[in-house]
Amino acid sequence: MKVLIVEDNHNVSETIADYLELEGVAIDCAYHGESAIKLISDNHYDVIIMDIMMPKLDGISTVKKLRQELFCPTPILFLTAKDHLEDKVAAFKAGGDDYLLKPFAMQELSLRLHALNNRGPRRDVGQLSYADIVIDISTDKVSRAGLPVKLSRTQLKILKLLVKNAPAIVSRKEIIQALWGDESPDSDSLRSHVYGLRTALDKGFSESCLETLHGKGYRIKA
Repeated sequence: MKVLIVEDNHNVSETIADYLELEGVAIDCAYHGESAIKLISDNHYDVIIMDIMMPKLDGISTVKKLRQELFCPTPILFLTAKDHLEDKVAAFKAGGDDYLLKPFAMQELSLRLHALNNRGPRRDVGQLSYADIVIDISTDKVSRAGLPVKLSRTQLKILKLLVKNAPAIVSRKEIIQALWGDESPDSDSLRSHVYGLRTALDKGFSESCLETLHGKGYRIKA
């Protein structure tokens, strides 16, 4: 088992690391959320231990970013002194899998880590969704209200951008930059791709879910 400890208190992280290494667990340490994200992007971990109160990027924000932007399915154990119910609710809503209060017994921490490892990666992470639209990130399959939607590669890129930002408006400039970078296409290219995307999404439905706001951009509406 390989575990990442994200904890800004060096004494706490070193104590945990020493104990787990005696059990044969491989350990990496990060001391704030930004460092954790970099390590998780570059390495595989079986379980992540996450403190909440940290500099640069707190634990709740870090886990939200891991789940919603990096689609990280690794089980996460929050380890914190924050014992209010609202703290626990926020931790689980962010994407946590377990919550252990400080101070704690090392044996209990170890048992919880092994239980999370045995459970394996989460299966509900890796989807983009808004309203009745679902995109499976691993397969790029798209559905609306459970019905499959066939899209071209460019249409899929546009939809991902719109769903990630929904219900906010995404400007033409933002979409063009995401699709083509600085090599801007002719003025009708984006309009044509959006038309094709809208046609595919709305097939079999009486109401369109892709809204054009003239002079502003596009958005997915519920």
